[in-house]
Amino acid sequence: MEKREINPWAWQNERHYVQAVEVKQVEGTLYCAGQAAVHADGTSSDADMKTQLLLAIQNLEQVIEQAGYECRNIVRLNVYTTSHEEFLPFFDTLGDWIAMHGIKQASTVLQVKTLFETLKIELEATVVK
Repeated sequence: MEKREINPWAWQNERHYVQAVEVKQVEGTLYCAGQAAVHADGTSSDADMKTQLLLAIQNLEQVIEQAGYECRNIVRLNVYTTSHEEFLPFFDTLGDWIAMHGIKQASTVLQVKTLFETLKIELEATVVK
């Protein structure tokens, strides 16, 4: 697999994403459903934003690893949140996780009116190998 990042500007570098990712000679592509703060027993978390973000990250990692892929090969990561105001103080928490795995992904952050039940954040990823 070959990956190429496209960044016409430098400002996005501090925001933990790239403008575009080109991927060639892909062996496989994994399209992950939105992963949120849902416990292993299927119950939705009613915790604060940071706790939900950490559980959503953990769930995303588990799906990716169980499928035989690696987090470092995430090429698209969309973030859905019910509140930008609650999420932004923890943006660096997500950024630290992205940096820890060396992820270079195209991203969109969207505020939505509601997510399922008591959920506050959801992460949707595309991963290649």
